[in-house]
Amino acid sequence: QVQLVESGGGLVQAEGSLRLSCATSGRTFSSYAMGWLRQAPGKEREFVAAVSRSGGSTYYADSVKGRFAISRDNAKNTMYLQMNYLKPEDTAVYYCAAASAIGLPRSAAQYRYWGQGTQVTVSS
Repeated sequence: QVQLVESGGGLVQAEGSLRLSCATSGRTFSSYAMGWLRQAPGKEREFVAAVSRSGGSTYYADSVKGRFAISRDNAKNTMYLQMNYLKPEDTAVYYCAAASAIGLPRSAAQYRYWGQGTQVTVSS
C-alpha cells in the first residue's frame, strides 16, 4: 500500500506560481505511474497531469499545458507539480494519486491510491 501526502498549496495572486509536492511512503514508488488531479467546488474531479514510472513521459490536460510541469524524483519517493501563470479558474483542491498502470493514466478511475488533497486558491 502507498500513502501519499501533498504539500505546497496556498493563496496566490493571478499569474503567480506555486510548487506542490507529494511525498510517498514505501519502497515501491517507482512501480507506480503518478498523477495530479483537482476538484473545484461543485465540480467533478478532473485530471491535471500524469508522469510515467520512470519520469520520462508526461501528459497534461489542455487547460494547464504550457503552464504546469509535473516531475518525480524516485530516489526521494516524491512527485512535484510546478504551477506557473496561475489563473483564478485553477482554484481547487489538488490531489496526488498513484496508479498500478503502464503508461499515463488520465482518468480518476484509473488511480488506486490518493492523498488527502491540498487547497490552491488563486485570486484575481
